[in-house]
Amino acid sequence: MTVSILLADDQDMVRTSMRIMIDVEPDLEVVGEAADGHTAVELAARLHPDVVVMDIRMPHMDGVDATRRITDRPDAPAVLALTTFDLDEYLFGVLRAGAAGFVLKHDPATTLLEGIRAVARGEGFVSPGPTMRLITQVTKSDTESAALPDGLTPRERDVLALLGQAMSNAQIARRLHIEESTVKTHVQSVLAKLDVRTRVQAALVASRAGLV
Repeated sequence: MTVSILLADDQDMVRTSMRIMIDVEPDLEVVGEAADGHTAVELAARLHPDVVVMDIRMPHMDGVDATRRITDRPDAPAVLALTTFDLDEYLFGVLRAGAAGFVLKHDPATTLLEGIRAVARGEGFVSPGPTMRLITQVTKSDTESAALPDGLTPRERDVLALLGQAMSNAQIARRLHIEESTVKTHVQSVLAKLDVRTRVQAALVASRAGLV
């Protein structure tokens, strides 16, 4: 199945570069482009893409507000945030707004493609280089503590702790010596019990709760 993608970035050259990288992939297709947050929200509602690649810093409406409006809709697409800086002041906001993950603009093209495919599968994705440092930094920027719900089972707490380390389903399965399908079930249950939409949001909860 082809993954449909909306590109949102205020720099035409960046959008063109991403489109060129994506268009050569047989399983990926760019269906629209937006140069600001307002247009991104409108096109997401009209085109129903599977994934929105969202620049955090854009005019008129930044990527944080645009992400929040897009992910608040029923059957919302996955949002992969795009940022120039690995400690962007808006990064925590876009993750809390519902982004399924993020990549850095100076990451290799393969990282962007991997991120798009991952969030399209519902797995979430964070740029592999600064992953843990970024999770630590954005968590420090938030003074809110997190209390875990009493309904989490011991196994779900184990899974949540590994989500806090930005592990994929396959990595969690290997660490816990269980089937990947079982991990997927646990992850879905954890998200529901934490009342969060994405794995990245769950990872931030895990970090604030002291599981990381």
